[in-house]
Amino acid sequence: MKNNDLKFLADEMLGRLTRWLRILGSDVLYLNASDDELLLITEKEKRTLLTRDITLFKKAAKHNITAYLVQGNTCIERLVDIRKNFCIELQIDTTISRCPSCNFLIQPVEKSNISDRVHLGTLNNYDSFWECSNCGKVYWQGGHWKNIQQVLVKVKKITNRCVLIDNKINIDS
Repeated sequence: MKNNDLKFLADEMLGRLTRWLRILGSDVLYLNASDDELLLITEKEKRTLLTRDITLFKKAAKHNITAYLVQGNTCIERLVDIRKNFCIELQIDTTISRCPSCNFLIQPVEKSNISDRVHLGTLNNYDSFWECSNCGKVYWQGGHWKNIQQVLVKVKKITNRCVLIDNKINIDS
């Protein structure tokens, strides 16, 4: 399954994971709401609920709502867990990436259209920019890009290769 085919709803305990999944192309709602509201939205929008709350997870199961109890204490451990269980691709594809802040798709934008919102040094040092179609935030592959790639490499090394066989997810060693 491709990352942009995945639709999640993450509870308030999974903010950092939400940002990573959005960057990787998954549609992830992130809400601070009551358990009942989270379950209602998850079911109505046909999403998978991501949570670290065992009580919420059990409520979802009781109501036959698709939910996943995320394992791991660090963001890397949680990405590993999601990779293993949903076979997400660990590659940033800006054609499907979403804004880490608001979940809308990002789109390529010309320098001239964002020159008033980005420092001159950034404009001079980078050629490719993307803009959120909703909140207008501007993104580029700056110095933080190296850190992002290092995290993805760590997760890949831990999980090795993820393969879908007969609709079952398997991790090759």
